[in-house]
Amino acid sequence: MGNILWVASYPKSGNTWMRTFIQNYIENTLKPININSIHEHSTAESYAYRYQKHCSLERATTDLTIEEICAIRPLVHKDIANQANGTIFVKTHNYLGSFRGHPLHTSSVSSGSIYIVRNPLDIVISMSNYFNYSIDKTIDYMSEEMTGTPNEKENVPQLISSWSLHVKSWTQTPDPSCLILRYEDILKNSRKVFRKVESFLKLKKDPARLKRAIKNSSFGQLKIQEKKHGFVEKHENANSFFRKGEINQWQKKLTDLQIQKIIDHHEIQMKRFKYFPSSYRT
Repeated sequence: MGNILWVASYPKSGNTWMRTFIQNYIENTLKPININSIHEHSTAESYAYRYQKHCSLERATTDLTIEEICAIRPLVHKDIANQANGTIFVKTHNYLGSFRGHPLHTSSVSSGSIYIVRNPLDIVISMSNYFNYSIDKTIDYMSEEMTGTPNEKENVPQLISSWSLHVKSWTQTPDPSCLILRYEDILKNSRKVFRKVESFLKLKKDPARLKRAIKNSSFGQLKIQEKKHGFVEKHENANSFFRKGEINQWQKKLTDLQIQKIIDHHEIQMKRFKYFPSSYRT
C-alpha cells in the first residue's frame, strides 16, 4: 500500500474546502491556516513542473500530447509518494480510469481516496462564474464524454470526462478505501461529515480539535483570506476562487430548458445521489 490519499472530485465540488479542513485538523492551531500554505500537506498531481523533470531538455510539457503526458503520470505519482513524509493528500479532477492504457491514478502508491460529489445543477452555475463561460456552454462542457482542461504552462491537462462518467467512475464499485461524501451534506451537517473524515483517516476522536478545524476552514473564513491575500490556485479567468458555496442556486439561476437539459444528460447519477428534482419529467 502506498501513501497517496487522493482528494478527488469533479471541478467546483469542494475539493479545496476538504483539503483546507484536513490541514487545519492536522496543524491544530488556534488560528486558521494560511490557505496559500495548503501545499504543505497536500499537492496537485497536475503541476507541470513535476512532469517537466521527466521530459527531454528541448521539450516543454506544453509540447507534449495528452498520451505522452499520461505515460509520464505514474512516474510523477511515484515522485510525489517518495518525496512525502507519511500520507500526502493529492488533489485530482481526473476520472478514475485509464487513457490509452495509461492509468490516471497509480494504485501501487495509493492508500485510498476521498471523493466529493455535488449536484450538477449547482456545479454548472459555479463553473460558469469561475471560468467565465455562459451557462449553456458550461452545460455542454459537463456533458462531453472526453472533456478536460487545457495544456498550460503551470498545469498539464486533466482528463475529467462528463459529470456523470466522472461520478460513476469513482463511485460505481464499492471500495472501503474510498470515502464518498456529498457536498450538500458537508454544508448541512459539517460536524457529522467531517467526523467521518476523521474516522476514515484513522485519527483519534477529538471533538474540540474537530470543532476548531471546521471553524477554521469555514467557507466564510476562506473567502476572507482570499479577499485579503489572494489564492494561488485561482484560475486566471476567475474573479475569485471562493464565491458563494451555497446549495440550490439553480432554482433561481437556471431556466426550465437548462434544467431539463442537465437532467437529460445526467439522470441516472442524479437519482443515485438524490439530486433529481421531483417536479421534472424523466
